[in-house]
Amino acid sequence: MLELGLKTLLSYLLGSLMGGLIVGRVRGGVDIRSAGSGNVGGTNALRTHGKVFAFWVVFIDVTKGVLAAGVVPQLPIPGVGLDPAVHRDWLVAACATAGVFGHVYPVWHEFRGGKGAATLVGTLLGIQPVLLLPVLLVWLAVVMLSGYVGLATMCASVSLPVYLCATESPPPLALTSFGIVMAVFVIYTHRSNIGRMLRHDEPRAGRLWLLRR
Repeated sequence: MLELGLKTLLSYLLGSLMGGLIVGRVRGGVDIRSAGSGNVGGTNALRTHGKVFAFWVVFIDVTKGVLAAGVVPQLPIPGVGLDPAVHRDWLVAACATAGVFGHVYPVWHEFRGGKGAATLVGTLLGIQPVLLLPVLLVWLAVVMLSGYVGLATMCASVSLPVYLCATESPPPLALTSFGIVMAVFVIYTHRSNIGRMLRHDEPRAGRLWLLRR
């Protein structure tokens, strides 16, 4: 259990490195949380600081997800051997979950983070890149039909466990459990978007929205 605990903690600390705040500091001390929606993720970065700023924010946030899910579970820790009592699939799921939680509640930045979407994408790349296909297709379809990026992100997260249950029999327990937890968590982190959509205050992605008037 020591291996599980240490690697989960390491993944959380890795997830706590916020791309938006790192890029902001490199750009002269910009705090992205003081602009736009106040969110530290890529969407707010794009709306408030442009494409180049947003690219590096997303790159960092996705990369740490890849590392948390794809590298940390295999990482040898000096003095800590592989625990035969810990199934490798559950270790990957635990590290991936910790990475996303670290992004949303970063210990390095007063527990004020993003909404988890970019880091979740990174974890899927680290686990099985093919899982990104249905997720991205659902995201693109919803954003093109509704214009709401937040709604598309929530629907895309729900599509992961649905896809696993529909294509594999029986579905992989650890990965499906991870997908369900992430879907619920992403919807929770987007609760402010849900409120704005209900009030018709949520901005839409005009360039992708096919049904705009």
